[in-house]
Amino acid sequence: MDSKQFTAGLADLRGVRDDIKGLRRELEQAEQDRDRRIRLLGSFDKAKADRLAPAAGLSVAEVVALVPRLGPQAPAAAVPTPAAPPVAAVSQPVGAVPPDLRRAPEPTAAAGTELAAAVPAPPTDDPAEAPVDGDGQEHTDVPEQPPAAAAPAPAAPAGPPAAEHPRELPSIPAGEAGDRWAAVTANLASKHPNFTQQSRQMAFLDTDTGVLVHRDQSVRVDLGTGSAGEILTAVYAVVPASVERIYITGGDPWHRDADRFPFLRDAVAAWLNAPVHGGWSVESSRGRDRMAGHLVHHRNPVGRWQRGDQHTEIRSAGEWFDTAGADPATVRDAFVLLWKALHRHWSDVVLMGSPSQTGRDLWSRTIPTKAGSRWAEGGYPVMSEEIRGLLHATAGQGRTELVAPPRVPEQLPGLAELDRTFAYAKHTWASGVGAPRRVTAATFAAMSEKEQTNALFAPSHWQIRVTVPDGWNHVGILPAPAAGDRAWYYPAEGGQQFVTWAGGAEVNLALRNPVAPWRIEILDGLLWESGTPLRDWSTKLKDAWSSLQALAGIHADERQRTAAHLASRAVRSILLYGIGGFAQRPRITTASVPVGREADIPAGAQIIGSDGANITWQRSNGFSRDPYAHPEWAAGVWSGARAALLSTRMREDNVSVGALHLPAGSVVAFRTDAIYTTATEQAASWPYHGQPGDYLLKGLLRGPVAAPATEDDLMGLQAAGRAQLAQQAAQGAAR
Repeated sequence: MDSKQFTAGLADLRGVRDDIKGLRRELEQAEQDRDRRIRLLGSFDKAKADRLAPAAGLSVAEVVALVPRLGPQAPAAAVPTPAAPPVAAVSQPVGAVPPDLRRAPEPTAAAGTELAAAVPAPPTDDPAEAPVDGDGQEHTDVPEQPPAAAAPAPAAPAGPPAAEHPRELPSIPAGEAGDRWAAVTANLASKHPNFTQQSRQMAFLDTDTGVLVHRDQSVRVDLGTGSAGEILTAVYAVVPASVERIYITGGDPWHRDADRFPFLRDAVAAWLNAPVHGGWSVESSRGRDRMAGHLVHHRNPVGRWQRGDQHTEIRSAGEWFDTAGADPATVRDAFVLLWKALHRHWSDVVLMGSPSQTGRDLWSRTIPTKAGSRWAEGGYPVMSEEIRGLLHATAGQGRTELVAPPRVPEQLPGLAELDRTFAYAKHTWASGVGAPRRVTAATFAAMSEKEQTNALFAPSHWQIRVTVPDGWNHVGILPAPAAGDRAWYYPAEGGQQFVTWAGGAEVNLALRNPVAPWRIEILDGLLWESGTPLRDWSTKLKDAWSSLQALAGIHADERQRTAAHLASRAVRSILLYGIGGFAQRPRITTASVPVGREADIPAGAQIIGSDGANITWQRSNGFSRDPYAHPEWAAGVWSGARAALLSTRMREDNVSVGALHLPAGSVVAFRTDAIYTTATEQAASWPYHGQPGDYLLKGLLRGPVAAPATEDDLMGLQAAGRAQLAQQAAQGAAR
């Protein structure tokens, strides 16, 4: 293909794009007609969601969303409304907090936000409950998505949809009722464990090729159609019963009948719930271990079965890293290298089922035990349930945003992808410890200038009213609540006002950014003492990651280089999802009942799927007494990472980098730790030393190219940019 053919192909592709837009409009009209018919049929007193769903080509959950009376109803909860708190204005030029903050202005009628009776519903991929692994350590069993293969959240819009109202975030109640929130849970703290985890033997299976690896033995097995029962029969005809964990390295057998279901989750549930012969049954218990039953996840499910005293689980290796086509032997080698790298720092390391479980267990073994250490005896206290619920509702994770025309050109002159290496590891140096101090608007206004500055730089979480400066022409800085569960957008229109919660790192950036200071009004806040609960843990993980990265670059054997690279990605997942594991979510119970036994579904449950034979439901059980729940730490790391995505200083190079240091109108998208920009020359000049937090140029696409309108468009440009950059590197090496 030459340049002329490529240009002609682009023109043809744009024509296809326009055709798709037309078809999409027709599809939307057909979907509206379908939904109208569902509501009409749902009004019939004998209508059932599981009969309407297959006829409509929808899941049971979607039918219930259209006709709520067809699903179990949760009891209504009262919504208390706290008194409006006073505010303290912060209109900050670059520099220190001004003295006029010492007195709060008179409160206004809109100074407070309504307190929700309950935090937003958790994601449907949460675990059935907070399970316990091995010797009874409680953890959250949420299957991880490796960053390279992650399915990102939908890109945030430039503003909330016109037809929808942004959700209101909860507030701390006024007065003594709110002051009682700023406390820790009695007799609940993170302490150094007094036991060693029990290791479990593992086998590695590629269901596409049938290659099975156990220890240093590799065989090929006949898996039949790839059902769970056939896999268990084939594997245990070869490996001993002592193997308790089967990692699927390729093939995704739970997706084998995906074309029969409207959603992957339904196909996964059907695969897990299919009859299994040979004496196997769904695992119900394991002594003190509450990690029983299947975990339905659209990409990385966990299936658990037992046969007498024998227990096993089938998991995806994709929880740890994108295997990228590596064979089972290489994946096993990666786990071996991972264990060796961690063993240098933790003599009692055990690789558990997922990175989040492993990360939490390793962190618990860094809790101080030396006499005289402040946290050795009592451990790190867990926040009150009210504070945990508040942080769950108001502390978002990574920034995902697609900036659309006219804020960027219709035709992009080029596109560079910059990705922060091991980003979260850069933001674990200091975290909040102990009971938080509540800082109301009046309290903040009464502080001295130095105290205000110290408060904003300390581990903290603030409720603020924000005003975007007039004439602002760059990307937004602070997240605002959008319609939808835990959805956020980033206002960037001059003069726009909104109320939100944000960490101290982002509030400071809004006040001291390199473009123009934003106006911030302090409504309320939580302030913690600064400590180092994550520093030792993250330092050890960074060292393990660095050693594996080095091995991947110098090993003489190509397979071992690949294994070392995969192992380094696993270390990244341990830290990334270990931090996410601190952000405790409400416990979710998931179960299934046969069709026709809907009466067995408990009150307050939500129907999430049906395969025609069984109905799957889930119900929130609130927050458990988890001694390792520290959402204040996760919120601090996430806030710091979002701020550094916009502006951070590379001290050794004496240069500032981040989206706000790029030209206005050049930032096309954010995707967790990545920036996509048309300022290709500037992006290529940012220093990179391979250290956590450095921006790596991962893709460089020559233009002109059409600005992406959807996440799929962006991923297409990402792939093309990475391919072009790799081609340039290969050509440079050939010279």
